[in-house]
Amino acid sequence: MKEIIAQNKGLIRAVIRRLTGAYNEDLEQEVYIKTWKNLDKYREQGKFRQWIAALTANVCRDYFKSRQYHQSAAEISDEEALDNAAAEAPQEKALDAKTRQKLILKAVDELPPKMRKAIILFEFEGLSLEQIAHKTGVPAGTVKSRLFNARQILSQKLSYLKGE
Repeated sequence: MKEIIAQNKGLIRAVIRRLTGAYNEDLEQEVYIKTWKNLDKYREQGKFRQWIAALTANVCRDYFKSRQYHQSAAEISDEEALDNAAAEAPQEKALDAKTRQKLILKAVDELPPKMRKAIILFEFEGLSLEQIAHKTGVPAGTVKSRLFNARQILSQKLSYLKGE
């Protein structure tokens, strides 16, 4: 089980962040428990990463249906919600989170393939420079350079999201 966790931690965290908008350690632990309980049900017809990603997505969906989620969402008082809305920057009001996410993903998709791969592995899957270097077969310095250049391009393309 330790090996499964080590190999899939980045993927699981990326799916949780993508679906819930934030990292949630409780959901991650729930994924590991469900993986352990259902490991005997996995049939080697598809890729294990796809199976565990689907399991993670299902855990996130279950969380949104849960009483715990609805109670925590209801705990924010009307006054707090008004304070939060008033504190938002004007550009935040113009683009909701989903739209922003789509624009960011589109910009990542437009990166040159080598830079795109480095950004996805580092930012979305949570791999270290060394892990990316090993996986792609290039030196860690090259990975670092690709990440730097990709961030520069993304910063220029997405500067309007920051209000610049």
